[in-house]
Amino acid sequence: MKVFAHRGASGNYPENTQSAINAALDIEVDGIEVDLQSAKDAYVIIHDSWLDRTTNGRGKVSNYTMSQLKKFDAGSGERIPSLENLIDWNNNQTLLNIELKHTFELINLIEDIKNYLSNGKISQENLIISSYDHHQLKFIKQQLPWLKIGALTSSIPIEYAKFAQELNAFSIHIDKDFINQAFVSDAHQRGLKVYAYTLDKIEDIELMLALGVDGIFTNFPATTKSMLQNMTR
Repeated sequence: MKVFAHRGASGNYPENTQSAINAALDIEVDGIEVDLQSAKDAYVIIHDSWLDRTTNGRGKVSNYTMSQLKKFDAGSGERIPSLENLIDWNNNQTLLNIELKHTFELINLIEDIKNYLSNGKISQENLIISSYDHHQLKFIKQQLPWLKIGALTSSIPIEYAKFAQELNAFSIHIDKDFINQAFVSDAHQRGLKVYAYTLDKIEDIELMLALGVDGIFTNFPATTKSMLQNMTR
């Protein structure tokens, strides 16, 4: 079962920052999940559309330029990263799961992705774009047919994983509290990976193993990896 560092190693470091990302890379996680927002002139790595919770700034992320956002403290003196920062830090070492949050002008994101690929900064295999906005996923998949997309849900739909199959998704990312064997089995029959979020407790991790989930998102990737190793010995 794959281990994704949720917003980096966010249980021990400020979420979506360089230290959280580097800590996840140091323990060789299977993937790193981060959140993408639109600033006025760039894409930035931050979960909320408002600055208040995770930085000393105030107001909406989309009302600032990248240079203005860099002045805010994102925890322990760290700065809000740009998408380019993230790509550079990762250096194509592991899978990046970039979750679209409050994002605009996706055609610009598509061009950025193309440039990162052509410059060798990331490979097709090491990129997943996920979102609760399935319209955005459909659009970006139409523009980049090779792209792995992850359809997010916090429910068990009547037709289980059919919605993700219709999007031609690679994976379904589902809330750990809304998952059962029927959902996992249906997704697998449709050729989809099932990734569950967000798990830090051993009982939850054991349940995901029993259900045959393909990967989990965790705030404490080092601890979770250790627990998984003990479970699967």
